Amino acid sequence: MAEFVDNAVKDIDNRLRELKEEVNRLEAARAALTGGTTRRGPGRPRGSTSTRRRSGRRPGRPRGRRGATRANQALELVRSQPGITIPQIAEAMKIEPNYLYRVMPRLVSEGQVKRNGQGWHPA
Repeated sequence: MAEFVDNAVKDIDNRLRELKEEVNRLEAARAALTGGTTRRGPGRPRGSTSTRRRSGRRPGRPRGRRGATRANQALELVRSQPGITIPQIAEAMKIEPNYLYRVMPRLVSEGQVKRNGQGWHPA
């Protein structure tokens, strides 16, 4: 009986992990579509990190070092191939497209790229 309970708990934990990953992907997609605004669900206080992955970074270390590099790579691809789509950028960079749905709106807000339909162009 204890083995059954252990297996059931493991199955539930695995499913919860999958659902949390899906929530993160959906929140990133929603933020990309709405310009970065997010809606908080009931019971999630401001600043809650319950569905966010903690970075584990050390205090004093600059933020965004890796993200800036990826953003620069994406920007160079847009400059070299105007009209390129996010899936094409992701494939060229060998990363998942959901990451780019956060990066590209930031590049838009910085005035470096603009969107035309599904394609991205230098600003």
